[in-house]
Amino acid sequence: MSTRISAITAMQILDSRGNPTVRVGVTLESGVRATSSVPSGASTGANEAVELRDGDDLRYNGKEVTQAVRNVIQVIAPALKGMDAARQAEIDQAMIRLDGTPNKSKLGANAILGVSQACARAAAEARGQPLYAYLAVSQEMRVPMPMFNVLNGGKHADSSLDFQEFMIVPVGAPSFAEGLRHCAETFHVLKEILHGRGLTTSVGDEGGFAPRLATNEEACELIIEAIRAAGYRPGADIAIALDPAASSFYEEGLYRLSRSHQGTKTSRQMTALYQQWIDRFPIVSIEDGLAENDWDGFREQTAALGSQVQIVGDDILVTNPRFIARAIKEKTCNAALIKLNQIGTVTETIEAVQLCRKAGWGYVISHRSGETEDTFMADFAVAMGGGQLKSGSVCRGERIAKYNRLLEIEQELGSAARFGR
Repeated sequence: MSTRISAITAMQILDSRGNPTVRVGVTLESGVRATSSVPSGASTGANEAVELRDGDDLRYNGKEVTQAVRNVIQVIAPALKGMDAARQAEIDQAMIRLDGTPNKSKLGANAILGVSQACARAAAEARGQPLYAYLAVSQEMRVPMPMFNVLNGGKHADSSLDFQEFMIVPVGAPSFAEGLRHCAETFHVLKEILHGRGLTTSVGDEGGFAPRLATNEEACELIIEAIRAAGYRPGADIAIALDPAASSFYEEGLYRLSRSHQGTKTSRQMTALYQQWIDRFPIVSIEDGLAENDWDGFREQTAALGSQVQIVGDDILVTNPRFIARAIKEKTCNAALIKLNQIGTVTETIEAVQLCRKAGWGYVISHRSGETEDTFMADFAVAMGGGQLKSGSVCRGERIAKYNRLLEIEQELGSAARFGR
């Protein structure tokens, strides 16, 4: 079947927070049509590719994306018509040239990524392949180890927690399906514990609970209690992963834990705090434990803690191959968070992953706080063989859509499926 592009359309839709985002449709000469929707982040790195928004405060509080939609229809579509959607690198490079800026600020990364993903999905369908098989970087298919966000703080919830995400990881599960079950059961037990203590069980942007707790440590204590009450062993069956998103509480060179009233700390004091937590709780991963510009602090933290836990760079790396290459050279961290919309094309995201693979780093394919029902990232995680994924909690439909897609993929792969790293 022909994989040449005959038409590209776009429209404005809403994400999981009720904010506008972009959906793109790509039609091939064969008649195959595929769509893709672009997520949006709240906790964003300063060096991320630009998410283009209109800025008219009278419409959707300035968050409309009609200009990005027009850029797809009026600029990108005419330029790509007739090109082969199966030549992903050529498609993506053509859009990068059309934009002509270092951060995709002219056309918008939200416009460019929507087209990039829709082209990949259309080409896969035209070839009769699942998206994960079409994009696969190796013969081995790995269904990722999930990190489920169960307690929210920071910019993702109106809670007393300075740290943005407290996650559970089913490290002892034999399969994705079983890992999902273990963590869903723990999530529901955690809800019962919170309810029993008169704490709120409403959820934040990513589906985790957002209670008013006395300290950040109390979040870990509650998780350990829930793991045990659900019948699992902390550390052996289910571990903890953290995303403090430290840039959100970093001011003038210091880390201010003002929500929990735990004072002000230097980089070294933050690392010492994490060491105390590692000694006390079964923590396996810390993402953005320091601020995005604290390169020296990150390097010291990785030297101190990197042999014990995974040190993940998100805001400091923003899925950008240039920053990842620097971090590998300087030993800034030992893993990268991978978000497609941070860099803006499928090709550049794969390049970022390949750098991590070559360096022996971990890499975690991640959602954003403003999500859609699109499951592209689930297939992408399997295709990249990285073995780790963040898609929020085990509630909220836009999060569960990714997990349900991974259940489908694991079933399709059967005995060929490998789970985790």
